[in-house]
Amino acid sequence: MGFELEEYQTSLRSVVTLTGTGVHSGKPATVRFLPADADTGIVFQATAPDGLSMELRALHSSVGSTDLSTVLGDPAGAHVATVEHLMAALFGLGIDNAVIESEGGEVPILDGSAAPFVDAFEQAGIEELPVRRRYLRVIKPVRVDSGSSWAEFRPYNGTRFEVEIDFESPAIGRQVFAGDLSAQMFKRDIARARTFGFMKDVERLWAAGFALGSSLENSVVIGDDNKVINMGGLRYANEFARHKVLDAMGDLALAGARFIGSFRSYKGGHRLNAAALRRLLSDASAFEIVEASERGQGRAAALMAVSAPAYAPWML
Repeated sequence: MGFELEEYQTSLRSVVTLTGTGVHSGKPATVRFLPADADTGIVFQATAPDGLSMELRALHSSVGSTDLSTVLGDPAGAHVATVEHLMAALFGLGIDNAVIESEGGEVPILDGSAAPFVDAFEQAGIEELPVRRRYLRVIKPVRVDSGSSWAEFRPYNGTRFEVEIDFESPAIGRQVFAGDLSAQMFKRDIARARTFGFMKDVERLWAAGFALGSSLENSVVIGDDNKVINMGGLRYANEFARHKVLDAMGDLALAGARFIGSFRSYKGGHRLNAAALRRLLSDASAFEIVEASERGQGRAAALMAVSAPAYAPWML
């Protein structure tokens, strides 16, 4: 089975800004996206409590917490929280390079999905850069287990997600989403899926000082009667599973490169996604770094292996 190979790196064409509320802090939050040169990767500019600015690369080695969301940096110092929806949008649209100025310590939750980020990036424009894109290709299975939950990477000729969830609540139950990633698939099937939670858990989090910005405007909420209480209902019949795919895309984008392979999980979450990525990257025999070879007239680009120490961004 073939897949659409994107041969060159990309960045944004112009600057774009999004402002909203941090879902956990409940405070104003702003992110400003700037174009960046090839091989920059995704870099956040965050401000510490003492006012000093710090650069945080969007890599798994920068993750400071996965408790309620994915946090880059030191949660007690310079950090950017709740990066997963933003990172999923970059990953889903194939944007390799950008500098992101963050104010407020958290990415704004907006409507709880990745769709507003997609709209912003398409407004800014996406341009191709004259440097070849490098991919992380999975060449042997890697798996992590945690109780009844598990996640794994497997070799696959494409970028595929197969995510299954299983909740006791009849409002969710057992749901599955599986599909091969493309920008069109992401925009159509994943980007609009919103974060979700239970009213009883939201009330507990509020009491503990968390989820202070959570509301029906940015979350699908399940009430005590095990029914979705949002007036508009669901955007997809299996919106909960699709949002878990969105989260997984955002978490796995922290590999620092698009991967070629299949990611599968059962009852997963941020912590399990991060653990699976760490397991993959800690085993040099499980992956290789490849890039597109030059296209000949009338033929598609092929992949060729390159030197991992020279090119792997997670090693920087």
